[in-house]
Amino acid sequence: MNAIKDSVHDWITLSPVAADLLDTPAFQRLRHIKQLSTVRLVYPSASHTRFEHSLGVYHLAEQALSHLRVDGDRADHVRAAALLHDVGHGPYGHQTEEVIMRRAGRHHDEIGDVIENCGIADTLRSHDLSPTRVAELVRGEGELGQLVSGELDVDRMDYLVRDAHHTGVPYGSIDHGRLVRSLRYRDGELVLAEGNVRTAESLLLARGLMNGIVYRHHVSRIAGSMLERAAEALLDRENGVGIDEFARMADHDLLVALGEYVPDLGGRIERRDLYKRAVWAGLSDTPAHLVELTHDDERAAEREIADRAGVEESEVIVDVPRRPSMKESNARVVVGGVVQRLEEASGLVGAIRAAQRDGWRLGVFAPEGERDAVASAAVDVLGLPERVRR
Repeated sequence: MNAIKDSVHDWITLSPVAADLLDTPAFQRLRHIKQLSTVRLVYPSASHTRFEHSLGVYHLAEQALSHLRVDGDRADHVRAAALLHDVGHGPYGHQTEEVIMRRAGRHHDEIGDVIENCGIADTLRSHDLSPTRVAELVRGEGELGQLVSGELDVDRMDYLVRDAHHTGVPYGSIDHGRLVRSLRYRDGELVLAEGNVRTAESLLLARGLMNGIVYRHHVSRIAGSMLERAAEALLDRENGVGIDEFARMADHDLLVALGEYVPDLGGRIERRDLYKRAVWAGLSDTPAHLVELTHDDERAAEREIADRAGVEESEVIVDVPRRPSMKESNARVVVGGVVQRLEEASGLVGAIRAAQRDGWRLGVFAPEGERDAVASAAVDVLGLPERVRR
């Protein structure tokens, strides 16, 4: 068997099917998709890729299957799904996910077409594995699908530790070894064994801290919003890039295309000459209807703000994140012999939820020279208090 040295898990041993899957063009493309996309504009060392993350998820899936005593054909399919779970990502990963969803109607974990059209299916079949079953597991379907995509999945265990390692931020550090060893199945549900409420809380706390400090850092949000607008402009060009070609780009492909066809935003992203915060409003300062703005509503608000501020429409970005949510709070733990959701078993969940709400921000971004005019217009158009101006 082949083995690969990993910065997080040390040596990762590959089965023959994993080694063959690594050599497919679709998987090699993940070498050129950064795991943290625009976060690396904040944390320069966060240059790790979805290629190495996928290897880590494969490794943790292997360990979990061993502890759960799942073997044979079922285990082979889970290992393949763990390795391939990110092959559906577009350039810059989650930063272009909404663009691809709006244009093509597919999420990154819907990998059936990628498997069939990129040579992966032939590789799977050559090892007597079903591409359909692998795609179902990536979507989190069935009992074993919870290992790949669920509240206690090995994907989450790897990216928290890996992202903390590469950013130099310690808050994502979790005891993934104990988490993997504590996994059990109860009536078809993946749960943590008795005595692991604190283990589950550590996962929740790590995600909450990484969310505020790394994943939702305001500089990354600004860069991500600029990237999304630039990608939309690229796709709107006549005789330009089609959505299928766009979705199969690597990070550098997109950056080159933006530099050529959307030079203002593309150049700014490449040079890290980013827009600034004109408005930064918490939940308590944001009218309820604004929290529910759709993509089209955001674009309409941008046009109105730009018109009132006397600037170009492309110089205003309204970014309304989804309401704070914590999928991890639904993780199942065994307490006194009874399976409970973590939010029922832990008093810490409420405090973390409150912290997530406190950290939520509606953002309006603009070039530095236009920030004051845009801030004044945004406060009026959106009905926000003056104190949210930056």
